[in-house]
Amino acid sequence: MDWERKMPYYTFSRFNVTGMVVHSFTTRYGGVSKKPYDTLNMAFHVGDEPRSVLANRSLACERLGIEQGDLVAGRQAHGDRVAVVTAADRGRGAFEEETALPGTDALITNVPGLTLAGFYADCASLLLLDPVRRVAALAHAGWRGTALRIGQKTLRQMSVSFGTDPRDCLAGIAPSIGPCCYEVGDRVIDDFKKTFSNWRVLAAGTAPGKWRLDLWEANRRVLLDAGLRPENIAVAGLCTACHSDVFFSYRAHGGVTGRMAAFLMLRE
Repeated sequence: MDWERKMPYYTFSRFNVTGMVVHSFTTRYGGVSKKPYDTLNMAFHVGDEPRSVLANRSLACERLGIEQGDLVAGRQAHGDRVAVVTAADRGRGAFEEETALPGTDALITNVPGLTLAGFYADCASLLLLDPVRRVAALAHAGWRGTALRIGQKTLRQMSVSFGTDPRDCLAGIAPSIGPCCYEVGDRVIDDFKKTFSNWRVLAAGTAPGKWRLDLWEANRRVLLDAGLRPENIAVAGLCTACHSDVFFSYRAHGGVTGRMAAFLMLRE
């Protein structure tokens, strides 16, 4: 990933070299929110002052050279609903939570200038780009979404709606909680056993009923199973819990914290 120093954010080099998109994964730096959301909290639903969230989004959009009114967001529900968004959806969730697409964890578009937005604090963000058909997608993959293979379902919808061939696609797995810190119980692993025949390579037992889960590798394998080429999948490999001074982390901060944003926009 590449690091921008002024209001720092991360990008994927493979996405940058296409020249087709504006994209970013923000940090907790550069905003106006007060503790425990300090300072660049990008989400309304966490308890922060709405005016602070609006100011933070405005600052981030200005930094990226995009319009806040062009954002489209879903009300993330830790599910596997995928929505294809059009120009008619422009601005949904941009200025208030209530207008975001309900129960939606993945967004797809082929509309230039429409910015897909998702919000994260340990869950994985999957950025997808079909440079041949000029289609972009953004998915929210916590453990539930990963177990439901939301990345694969997003690519399938890209194929159905726009003729995407996964072999053409680029993917980025943004910073999220790593296998070093993500301890889960048997209930979570039981769900992975249902959808991952190779689940043992994704989870390391640490004690009876306790496991360390690798969301990065799980989502990488989901994308491989969907047909992506291994060399086209970039994994940031940055743990949000280990680096809670840089990122918001639900686990590290005891459940009360802000959210980073992932943005992905096709250029005109």
